[in-house]
Amino acid sequence: MTDALSPLESEIRRRIAAAGPMPVSEYMALCLGDPDHGYYVTRDPLGARGDFITAPEISQMFGELIGVWMAAVWKKMNAPNSIRVIELGPGRGTLMKDALRALQVMPGFREAIELHLVEMSPALRARQQHTLGGLATPVFWHTALDAVPEGPAIVVANEFFDALPVNQAVKTARGWHERCVGIGADRRLTFTVAPDPLPHFETLLSPFLRAAPEGAIFEWRDDFIAMQLGRRLAKDGGAALVIDYGHAMSEVGDTLQAVVGHAYADPLIDPGEVDLTAHVDFQALARAIEAMGAKGFGPLEQREFLRRLGIETRAATLKARATPEAAAAVDAALLRLTGTGRTGMGILFKAAAYAHPALGVPPGFEI
Repeated sequence: MTDALSPLESEIRRRIAAAGPMPVSEYMALCLGDPDHGYYVTRDPLGARGDFITAPEISQMFGELIGVWMAAVWKKMNAPNSIRVIELGPGRGTLMKDALRALQVMPGFREAIELHLVEMSPALRARQQHTLGGLATPVFWHTALDAVPEGPAIVVANEFFDALPVNQAVKTARGWHERCVGIGADRRLTFTVAPDPLPHFETLLSPFLRAAPEGAIFEWRDDFIAMQLGRRLAKDGGAALVIDYGHAMSEVGDTLQAVVGHAYADPLIDPGEVDLTAHVDFQALARAIEAMGAKGFGPLEQREFLRRLGIETRAATLKARATPEAAAAVDAALLRLTGTGRTGMGILFKAAAYAHPALGVPPGFEI
């Protein structure tokens, strides 16, 4: 962190000076997606040298199991000879590279795939092109889900929804007010609240909001992309797998967080230079997708979902032909993906599936 303003902070301050404090969602959208200085637009943030690491970068096992899941869905769809595989927020392309490699054991599926990657970041798109270069599978890039051609689809979204801008409201004695970012008396960016309560806020949402104490924060996201996804599945057929960190049921709490260099940071310091995310509300996500006609399943804890797909068996197979050092790395990756400790992803991360009603229960979500 530095004392100088980040390139984006001057623009944020200009907007606040002109129009007053901006909603948290607007601030987050600018920090991540500003076309000149947005965090995701200007860099590859992944890996040991980046700011955070995702499951596909931890181990090949993760992507391979997603490939197995996709193949099982394809079979449940009666193995169409043309299928769009869509990944939302593909990172470096690692997940899909590992998934496609695993599909070599599924005759016909890989040949049926037309791969569509939805990516807003020029930096990450370039990295994906490098990772997936030379594939026999045709690959197309889009900046939005609704730009992907119609047709039956299998959709994967790993750590995608957590990076979508989140709205926040704070409960006061006068009701729920939108949480905003303004400029404090010390001239630093600070959190504040809009002067007027949000109209009819409690009556539009779950009754638990009425029992929340003063000072409580409630978060929600716009449903646009979730509804697009649900509409597509209901109209064209197929299934979607969403893996992200978050809570199974809607609840109050401030989960907005910033990460830089694999450490937590102040989300109001150096906007555009740090990653901003917030937990996914899986109950709200399912409500939006199912409202468009798709059917939801889960969420399951990531550890349970990966175990159902056979991660422990896959780990044993990899270890059987590995050096002692490589075998230890497999064990470490397995613990990271399924563990319940401070650094484990097994409980905080959830997996949920959504499908056309005719598909039945997607693989891994059987009761």
